[in-house]
Amino acid sequence: MFIFIKKKQILKLISPLHSLSAFPFAIAIIDLNFHIKDYSEIWIEEFPFPKNGTEISLKNLNILSEKLIKCINDVASNHVISYKKIEIKSKNNNWYSWNIAKAIDEEGNISGIILSAENITYQKREIQLLNNAVQVAQIGSWELDLLSNKLYWSSITKYIHDLTDDFIPSLEQGINFYKPGKHREKIAKLVNNAITSGKPWDTELIIITAKNVEKWVRAKGEVEFVNGKCIRVFGTFQDINKQKLKDLKYNEVTNRLKIATKTARIGIWEYNYENKHLFWSNEMFSLYNIDKQKFNGHSSFWNQSLHPDDKEFCSKKIEECLAKKEDFEIEFRIIVPNGKIRHIKSVACVELDSSENNIVKLVGANWDISELIHSKLQLSKTEESLQQAFENSSVGMALISLEGNWINVNSSLCNSVGYSKEEMIQTKITNITHPDDLSKDTEFLKQMHLGEISNYTVNKRFYHKNGSIITANLTVTTVKKVSGHLSHFIAQLIDISPMIAAENKTKSLLEITKNQNNSLLNFAHIVSHNLRSHATNLLMLTNFIKDETDPNEKAHLEVMLQNASESLNETVHHLNDVVHISTNAEENLRSVNLFNSVKRVKKNISAILEENNAKCVINIPKNLKIKAVPAYLDSILLNLFTNSVKYKSEKRDLVIELNFKIKNDDVILYFLDNGQGIDLERHQNKIFGMYKTFHQHKDAKGIGLFITKNQIEAMNGSITVESIVDKETLFILTFKKAEQIKN
Repeated sequence: MFIFIKKKQILKLISPLHSLSAFPFAIAIIDLNFHIKDYSEIWIEEFPFPKNGTEISLKNLNILSEKLIKCINDVASNHVISYKKIEIKSKNNNWYSWNIAKAIDEEGNISGIILSAENITYQKREIQLLNNAVQVAQIGSWELDLLSNKLYWSSITKYIHDLTDDFIPSLEQGINFYKPGKHREKIAKLVNNAITSGKPWDTELIIITAKNVEKWVRAKGEVEFVNGKCIRVFGTFQDINKQKLKDLKYNEVTNRLKIATKTARIGIWEYNYENKHLFWSNEMFSLYNIDKQKFNGHSSFWNQSLHPDDKEFCSKKIEECLAKKEDFEIEFRIIVPNGKIRHIKSVACVELDSSENNIVKLVGANWDISELIHSKLQLSKTEESLQQAFENSSVGMALISLEGNWINVNSSLCNSVGYSKEEMIQTKITNITHPDDLSKDTEFLKQMHLGEISNYTVNKRFYHKNGSIITANLTVTTVKKVSGHLSHFIAQLIDISPMIAAENKTKSLLEITKNQNNSLLNFAHIVSHNLRSHATNLLMLTNFIKDETDPNEKAHLEVMLQNASESLNETVHHLNDVVHISTNAEENLRSVNLFNSVKRVKKNISAILEENNAKCVINIPKNLKIKAVPAYLDSILLNLFTNSVKYKSEKRDLVIELNFKIKNDDVILYFLDNGQGIDLERHQNKIFGMYKTFHQHKDAKGIGLFITKNQIEAMNGSITVESIVDKETLFILTFKKAEQIKN
């Protein structure tokens, strides 16, 4: 007789002569060398024998594993009394539940091993998938044994609570993980009701994990009763935090959307493209002023409200978008039952089927934009008025970007700087700003960007297209966006060049008048003194001649009287020259060629220059014209030339050099000689004084430079001097450019 296994039970003894082929499961008998002695048909189906005539052995079936061999050897060697069951994954990746038993002959000896195998691959995979699903879904289990008052948590349940696998919870600890307040009170109440009434629960609550993290969980529980007494409470525990937070956020957004659509009177609609049914939210009925009871879900309600002039346009627009299966946005007018016209904006999304070939429905929103349209019209009119005011303003105006570029300029500004509007837009502001004024308003702009000031006013100089300089009073004001951030600047430029010129002219005239008054006062004092001296001298000489009887002495007195008379005549002549230099000399100003004037004066004294071996270097353009009184200019040049000759150095040949420079509206003449020079430390304040001399020269009278200064200032010019003793003297003369006057 043999002992063998059937499924999960030990089979009864059967005759060794009985064939196994009819057994309804995979069974076989092997000897101790693993040769197969007998088998069932199911065995052959599960483990086909090789077709190459190889010996029928368990080793050739590709099902042996180290674990299975060990179990067979354990049974054969009496390590296991008679039977062993084990689950093993074979080399063909199938799972089998093996039943292993000894085959005992009539004498009680082991004659072989009985093997039966059940393919449990499907069950194993089901269990694995179930475990995977539990892991992915984060579903743990728990059980409370009320007989022992012990609480069991699965590893996933512990993981959800941020606990380690070795943690053993108590009932009190389990309850205390729930968030204090309504969540903890609710779970305690549900557990108590279940124990007393058998009522299961399924709820969502917040726990606070061991790591102090709040987490939403889904807790399900059931109870088991025996003889009317609850002996066990068990259930599942799932982490739903992410989805719950999403749901809460979604509900929050949904509620806000409902409030927003209701407050903003935004109507929501949905059109089912298949059954042609139209759905309207409550706001849509209010928007179209239609009784909800009369609405039948037909699109005609929308069509009949459309303004007649907009029907064709709307139909074409919608048909075009539907043909392209794309979302659309459209504005149209409707006529409500009371006859009023409303402007409506509609935005719609196209929803396609899974194939994305067919339209399933349209979902959209409508809202009343009548006030917006009205505001746009008003704004358009206002902008038109502002634009007209901007363009027609007599004040130069411009819109300037935050980067400092022109956005727009008006005609007045273009006229002020000589550029066309197109040229201005393409030109940077810095290109027409005077270099010395580029940083003049930098600090103001910085304060504007910081929001510390909203406007500022400053005077700046700009270049006209013709190269001249314009002084403008610049006022800059900020313009802000709705958000409060800076948008751009508005600049107003008022050309104050004429005013500056007039102011400078007035200052110049005042200065000239002051200087001339001082000079005349000084001159008057000197002349008064000299005339008194001359008068006293003449009176004394006259008395001497009248009383003198000696002919020789009388002749000598007559010579002295003649010299005194000539000296008086010279003094009166000087007075006459100075008196003729007045502030009204400007009326006689002409456009004078500076080069020709220099050449003419040089020619007039050529004999003197040649006699003194003087060399003249004239670096002046032949076409340079200045604003001057010709006679004054000749007198000034003549005085400078003769002074250079008069005070030449005995150590070197005389060299006279004339150079020029143009600066803004001025022409600067540099008159340089290498003569004796002037000690400026001693005579700085006396250079242009009357009767002031600085060298021992027989012809020096101290009147030339005095007259020169008065002449050049009468022409709105100036003269200064720089000198180094026994090296050189440089006179710097400033004249106005001739282009600023009319010939």
